Amino acid sequence: MVEPSAGAALAAAACGVLLLFPACRLARQDKPPVARAVPTKLEKHGHVRIDDYYWLKNREDPAVLEYLKAENDYTARKMAHTAALQEKLFAEFKARIKQSDVSAPYLRRGYYYYRRDIEGQNYPVYCRRRGSLDAPEEVILDVNQVAEGHKFCSVRGPVISPDGKIAAYAVDTVGRRFYEIRFRDLSRGGEFADRIARVTGNLAWANDNRTVFYARQHPETLRSYQIWRHVLGTDPASDELVYEEKDETFSCRVLKTKSERFLLIASQQTLSSEYRYLDASQARGSFRVFLPREREHEYEIDHLGEHFYIRTNRGAKNFRLMRTPVGRSEPAAWQEVIPHREQVFLAGFELFRDHLVAVERKGGLLQLQVRPWGASEGHYVDFGEPAYVADPVDNYETDTAVVRYAYSSLTTPESVYDYDMNTRRRTLVKRQEIGGGFDPANYRTERLEAPARDGKRVPISLVYRLPFDRDGRRPLLLRGYGSYGFSTDPRFDPYAISLLDRGFVYAIAHIRGGQELGREWYEDGKLLKKKNTFYDFIDSAEFLIRERYADPRRIYAWGGSAGGLLVGAVITMRPELFAGAIAEVPFVDVVTTMLDATIPLTTNEYDEWGNPEDKVYYDYMLSYSPYDQTVPGRYPHLLVTAGLHDSQVQYWEPAKWVAKLRAVKQDDNLLLLKTDLEAGHSGFTARDDSYRERAFRYAFLLDLAGIRE
Repeated sequence: MVEPSAGAALAAAACGVLLLFPACRLARQDKPPVARAVPTKLEKHGHVRIDDYYWLKNREDPAVLEYLKAENDYTARKMAHTAALQEKLFAEFKARIKQSDVSAPYLRRGYYYYRRDIEGQNYPVYCRRRGSLDAPEEVILDVNQVAEGHKFCSVRGPVISPDGKIAAYAVDTVGRRFYEIRFRDLSRGGEFADRIARVTGNLAWANDNRTVFYARQHPETLRSYQIWRHVLGTDPASDELVYEEKDETFSCRVLKTKSERFLLIASQQTLSSEYRYLDASQARGSFRVFLPREREHEYEIDHLGEHFYIRTNRGAKNFRLMRTPVGRSEPAAWQEVIPHREQVFLAGFELFRDHLVAVERKGGLLQLQVRPWGASEGHYVDFGEPAYVADPVDNYETDTAVVRYAYSSLTTPESVYDYDMNTRRRTLVKRQEIGGGFDPANYRTERLEAPARDGKRVPISLVYRLPFDRDGRRPLLLRGYGSYGFSTDPRFDPYAISLLDRGFVYAIAHIRGGQELGREWYEDGKLLKKKNTFYDFIDSAEFLIRERYADPRRIYAWGGSAGGLLVGAVITMRPELFAGAIAEVPFVDVVTTMLDATIPLTTNEYDEWGNPEDKVYYDYMLSYSPYDQTVPGRYPHLLVTAGLHDSQVQYWEPAKWVAKLRAVKQDDNLLLLKTDLEAGHSGFTARDDSYRERAFRYAFLLDLAGIRE
């Protein structure tokens, strides 16, 4: 179902089947593949849409793979002139990112755990040392061995049994996120015979060191909907189903409290949650409901000592923290620990014997509040930069006065600190070593606010290389996401240095739909307010042009997944604003996808996007869906990526969008589709492959900006 244009077909016929003459090859290569239009009538609410490329949804049709390969070949030809630049970028990444490195070791149950990256190998090696960092190293899992013979290899875990003798881990070698759970014997070496196939990879150990609880997804919708119990040494076919989530808008997972006393089953959807708990020492017991689900009540629980702790939005839009004695889960027994605050969003918490650490968002930035138990207030860790990200990490021990957190900014590489909650002293444990002559003093980060059209102020984090003049002559890359309440924090990006060193400004727009400014910021960018997400991004771009941070002829957009929807929406709303864009695995066929409950992840996203079975939501989605809003006209240069095995955004969405754009666009700008035929939503897993893919994307941008070295 791939047709060359008429000119290309004539050129091929004149040259013969073998295309022996170079001039004829060039003539054919100048023309992109054209997907055949096969009109399919789609009708809802009395409204008819004609989808010419619906046939691309059939992954069993050989013509679909033929088309995807033809697009890949075309993309390769159109980017061939950047080969030297791509190689240069690849070399820069390898020189900048230390190839042999060791992560910051953390203590858990008497062992220090860490991972090693080894030069010349693409995957990590997970290790530990017992009692001391001077003890002999034990290799837990070498992912390079697991990945042998596979182009793609994703590993979840390893998750160590409470007695430290067994490592459970999950492997996906396709990219569809169907994992196989395996078990390694850390005492004697080798693997157990147990293999649990076609599961999510989410698992937790009971305290008997023999029982594992794991989550299984629906074979078609891929919704994680069942929790099973497996006893090591038994046939997985005899595993017991302990919970099934019947509500198609919910998904479920299994986890363990920080105290390791309880196992939890979390059932969650956009607006509601429900937890079940089981004493982890009673592996054959039954889970009990902590608090039944209620519409628009989201909560999460953890345990320490004699209490459960509950982060809840009951009567608290920005969440508050409560606690209740074990066995008293009814709200009447709850006691308030941290109250609701209008200007502060409670994002999470960490429990210690003598301290509580609250993870908060204020003014769009993460903050860590340290509070001794019994105190009415605490103190905040001072980070000293205008834009940064700080998260507690690897805090498995509760009987300690030290909290560990990861910190980075747009100019500060990933750093791990130990912070003494009593003395307020922090100790740098590990900082990512950046090679290639990187010096943070050569770069500056800023935090700006762009005025949105409705009066809101949209935070922007940006970075550039010094010296810098705001003269409106710099190319600028603007990134964004703006969905699901996910916040796009200003983390250090070692790859972006290659753009900054070539004169680019790198900016992140913290648009509505994320949760940077609290719950209201998220709710103001979803459902029937979704267009605020797109308007914020457009208004941010115009602000950066107006304030002369960007050359108006060289501003570029980049987003992935729901951020790919963002890119698709803004270039259909304002195609003249951006010189080029990269849409990675973009969710662009919103209406068709949300009308099909058999497509993975559709049903549990109705509260994010709306259910188009309701005409109000149908009409609103239709008004911004990039695939439906693609009409004849001019569009910026565009690179679109897809994953054949993508379980989050099905490959046919970007493929259909590109096919339709080819048919209607009225310009000579680049339109490239690059489909990863070996992987899924997250792209390549091998380190060198991921470097090359990033080099490809950067070469696309640099070439558009007229920077070719």
